[in-house]
Amino acid sequence: MSSENGEPRTDGDGGAEQAPPEQLALIRESVRKARTPRAKPRTWRGAALAERLPVARVLVDKGVLHLDRYFDYAVPAELDEQAQPGVRVRVRFGAGRHRVREGRREGGGLIDGFLVERRAESDYSGPLAALAQVVSPEPVLGEELLGLARAVADRYAGSLADVLQLAVPPRSARAEKRPSPAPLPPPEAPDPGSWTRYEQGSAFLRTLATGGTPRAVWHALPGPLWSEELARAVAATLASGRGALVVVPDGRAAARVDAALTALLGQGHHALLTADAGPEKRYAQWLAVRRGSVRAAVGTRAAMFAPVRDLGLVAIWDDGDDSHSEQHAPQPHARDVLLLRATLDRCAFLLGGFSCTVEAAQLVESGWARPLIAGREQIRRSAPLVRTVGDEDLARDEAARAARLPTLAWQAAREGLRHGPVLVQVPRRGYAPRMACDRCRAPARCRHCAGPLQGQDAGVLRCGWCGRAEDAWHCPECGGFRLRAQVVGARRTAEELGRAFPAVPVRTSGREHVLDTVPGTPALVVSTPGAEPVAEGGYAAALLLDGWAMLVRPDLRAGEDALRRWIAAGALVRPQAEGGTVVVVAEPTLRPVQALVRWDPVGHALRELSERAELGFPPVSRMAAVSGTPTAVAEFLAMVQLPPDAEVLGPVPLPPAPPGGPRRTGAAPPGEHWERALVRVPPGSGSALASALKTAQAARMARGSGEAARVRVRIDPPDIG
Repeated sequence: MSSENGEPRTDGDGGAEQAPPEQLALIRESVRKARTPRAKPRTWRGAALAERLPVARVLVDKGVLHLDRYFDYAVPAELDEQAQPGVRVRVRFGAGRHRVREGRREGGGLIDGFLVERRAESDYSGPLAALAQVVSPEPVLGEELLGLARAVADRYAGSLADVLQLAVPPRSARAEKRPSPAPLPPPEAPDPGSWTRYEQGSAFLRTLATGGTPRAVWHALPGPLWSEELARAVAATLASGRGALVVVPDGRAAARVDAALTALLGQGHHALLTADAGPEKRYAQWLAVRRGSVRAAVGTRAAMFAPVRDLGLVAIWDDGDDSHSEQHAPQPHARDVLLLRATLDRCAFLLGGFSCTVEAAQLVESGWARPLIAGREQIRRSAPLVRTVGDEDLARDEAARAARLPTLAWQAAREGLRHGPVLVQVPRRGYAPRMACDRCRAPARCRHCAGPLQGQDAGVLRCGWCGRAEDAWHCPECGGFRLRAQVVGARRTAEELGRAFPAVPVRTSGREHVLDTVPGTPALVVSTPGAEPVAEGGYAAALLLDGWAMLVRPDLRAGEDALRRWIAAGALVRPQAEGGTVVVVAEPTLRPVQALVRWDPVGHALRELSERAELGFPPVSRMAAVSGTPTAVAEFLAMVQLPPDAEVLGPVPLPPAPPGGPRRTGAAPPGEHWERALVRVPPGSGSALASALKTAQAARMARGSGEAARVRVRIDPPDIG
């Protein structure tokens, strides 16, 4: 600026002339002095404390078990107004008692945390460090959410800080600055709609609308109406002046429920909480729920902690889906979290799905929940015709040996393509098939590393782990020399079907590219389980290939999971009266196949539950998995004080992780050999087991054991082999 008249100095051509270096330095200095510092001072030494409730109880974000408690800090007077329970704060953590100046503990690194409570006095007798900063005055941690997080941490032997990492999304300053819209008045109670198809469906909705708290396990009928029925349950709860929460396995299901709620109630009554929205938008939606602007929330797994006010209903769809199991510590399951919420908040509970898990059957058998099902005649009218192709059929079918499809499946596909799209479910994605013995079906393994052998385009066998070629394979079980494709990938299947039906378009849906919907015109849709798109008007037929490959997995839930995936695909097919047909390539005498033919997942779950009760398997018992290096597991089991009725199974070696492949949660790092022990307790001792495991793990961490990090504890593991 000119010192004479304050106007910008120009050069001869009318352009602005650069200011001298001395003036630029002065400008920078003035701006630096005027700008408000973004961080609080390093220490509040000598600062006055808040006159009322000068002690803040803080949960620090450390996430280690031996620090799973609250820490007291002094509240400076300047932060008195902002430092309210539930806000995010920053504190200095890790300073020793000897680092005290002017009555304040100093030093340590800055760490995030939540202010839980303001108190008049501290239980700690020494000097307190002061709060370093209130990150935001927005209270994000209420008493109900804190109580739920503590209950989840205790149930899963985890730390409260880890649970809050899952429960409270990362902060977005721009989202916090925007006000949430004003809440809308409660809607009118909806009419039952398609709920009349169920024996107690109308009564269930009336109870929700009048403020009741029914608890039900819902076996949904095949077809696309499940999302509308969920929306009506939410609307009935909102009509009573209460809130509702719905958790679904993926974003596609969340979008369907979101569309159904919008069509039924309009905009502004609910929030959609999914990762697809992005961090800022999702945090803004979460804040709208927290502030009470919306009374209903629909979302994927993380939404199980959504802070819905005056909660009247918690609902979960398809609880057997793997997506409901959190992969981060302490790895809670959405179904169990919602069960805790239903108990703590004394609200209604709805567990729904096309299939039925053993856990859902146990809720009904114990009397905690009531069944919400349709009559057998209604099920027959809604379900497609199911036909099977077993081993004897394949042995007599020459076409099945030469082609991808048995004759019955090929005929069903040809007939279905005359009327609409045909769904083809393949257990694996990709192109290269894994191989098995043609005579006994024993998996073909590499002689060097025992990895699975895969068939390549040129007919060469290669190991899927080490990449070595195999040109002289023979079966170690029966001595056979002929191989068959154990599981043919979706891409390979699509190519073979394209050659079998050259005039028909072929679409694929899998991990790389998942289709949401497909038109109702004739087409072949090849999909992996869980990625099946919805067809307009329903599929004319569905082919469930390689069913035996899903049933022979070494997993306690193999049969239950196979039936759930089959029924989910069959539910997308038109009813039998409209020509809908499902062909499953699996042995018809097996229990899951029989349950699919009768469309009776509830009966299958009840029989599974009775067998697990005899054997003492979950969910009848509570179980924990302790995995790590052999030395660490042995040391941990030696020091833990298990309940008297606990039973230790193992330890047994875990299969090594393949080099370069994806590592499963809780698996051993590549190159390391781990063991796993299972600890089983009868019903009623689950809390004692979790407490004992948590105490032992915390003691090892506090002691600084070198092997402490090599022990993984998981309560109720979904896969126990």
